[in-house]
Amino acid sequence: MKYFDLDKEEKQLLEDFERGELVSIGKNKIKQYQAYAAATLNKTKNINIRLSEKDVLKLKTKAIETGIPYQTLVSSILHRFVSR
Repeated sequence: MKYFDLDKEEKQLLEDFERGELVSIGKNKIKQYQAYAAATLNKTKNINIRLSEKDVLKLKTKAIETGIPYQTLVSSILHRFVSR
């Protein structure tokens, strides 16, 4: 069994749980909060970025080759980079 050092807030939560003071919020509330989280994570943000004309032309060429819009390609490349 693994043992962890708990901070003050975590210790309080554990004590409350062991005393039976914590109650379930119900499946409807859980689904509601999951929907809130999904909506927050799926938000998009527009940005402006300066790229060389040559790079933009290459991106557009690659996008045509893959059959997707070039802005989608750029977004996909950035997403893969930050997700590593």
